[in-house]
Amino acid sequence: GADAVMLSAESAAGNYPVEAVRTMHNVALSVEGDATYRQVINAFRTYERTSVADAIVSAAREIAESTDIKAICCFTESGTTAIKVARERPQVPILALSPSVHTLRRLCLVWGVSCVATGTIDRFKSAVVSAARAIRDLGMGTTEDQIVVTAGVPFNVPGTTNILRVAPCDERLIYRAEAE
Repeated sequence: GADAVMLSAESAAGNYPVEAVRTMHNVALSVEGDATYRQVINAFRTYERTSVADAIVSAAREIAESTDIKAICCFTESGTTAIKVARERPQVPILALSPSVHTLRRLCLVWGVSCVATGTIDRFKSAVVSAARAIRDLGMGTTEDQIVVTAGVPFNVPGTTNILRVAPCDERLIYRAEAE
């Protein structure tokens, strides 16, 4: 599958630029809504996991698809984790959180990824709270919902994805779980 599609002359110099973009959008939605789309995605999914990050993103997708998860939230320095999650084509939104504007700009073109800029985060609990707030702020979930959060420790080091947590979107529950 494609992450993005591009129109050039049709939207830049054509007589019907809005209609051209709308038609391309509708075609993409139609393909992804087709009954066989999910079967094709599953048939071509790579099951060879060569790193901890590969296993983490695969587990994130499986958890999201087998439970009532609202989104997969990836803390990413380089963007690689969000790209790996997108390759899994989960049936829930992907939220990439990063302090790097450069990374977030690149991720805007990746399939299924929404982006949120964060400050520098150095503790996993802070990351989970930031993800829960972002999901609620974007209208992707409520305090009643749960999300999957992926990150890497040590923070702010590319290539360290090694943590997955199923977390509530209610900070009070996150803090209570940490205290126990």
